[in-house]
Amino acid sequence: MSPAPALRRVLLKLSGEALMGQQPYGIDMSMLQRIAGEIRELSAMGVETAVVVGGGNIFRGEGLARAGMDRVTADHMGMLATVINALALQDALERLGTGVRVMSSMAVRAVCEDYIRRRALRHLEKGRICVFAAGTGNPYLSTDTAASLRAIEIGAELLIKGTQVDGVYSADPNLEPDAKRYERISHDELVGGRLGVMDSTAAVMCRDNDLPIRVYDVASPGGLLRIARGENVGTLVSSET
Repeated sequence: MSPAPALRRVLLKLSGEALMGQQPYGIDMSMLQRIAGEIRELSAMGVETAVVVGGGNIFRGEGLARAGMDRVTADHMGMLATVINALALQDALERLGTGVRVMSSMAVRAVCEDYIRRRALRHLEKGRICVFAAGTGNPYLSTDTAASLRAIEIGAELLIKGTQVDGVYSADPNLEPDAKRYERISHDELVGGRLGVMDSTAAVMCRDNDLPIRVYDVASPGGLLRIARGENVGTLVSSET
């Protein structure tokens, strides 16, 4: 018998790059299926689960904006990339027999629902997984900010951020092998230290609403379920250190 989960409701933030796996672009189906399998198990444990997915594996608006494209247009294109990833995740979850709804901050009604907070809450209460797409629906704001906002709106107990490293470091461990990994840090340390985990707007929102963040390596199998059981995985960002 599996241990009871330590959490009731969580929001998982997945970067678009997490879905690439070993591919240089797009979606690695084996990675998508593994992540979907863990999300399904998390939901089966009784944890009400929401997901915000990025779009960097397909299109990153900020990059083309720096190259000269209108920033608002570029960001809208990036939001549409997150819808593509959300639909892919929905398909993978449905193939596992899991109830799931994609809810978009932009109106794309032919393929998914509009994001309405009360409707999202009803889906979660009924055991359905909610995948929130298109960021906040506003340009200039990242999907990290969307994840923080949605987590606060739905009353999540924890924002889980899946990254390509196994926690928060004092510097980029890919560039500085001697960088220190933290097991726990405060929101203020995250905001003031410019540690590159998430943008400052998202971090400040979490701090001001006392929302803890758990940063872990999404490529590490089983990490998501260990977090749900209360294990010390990756780095915990909270108001207490």
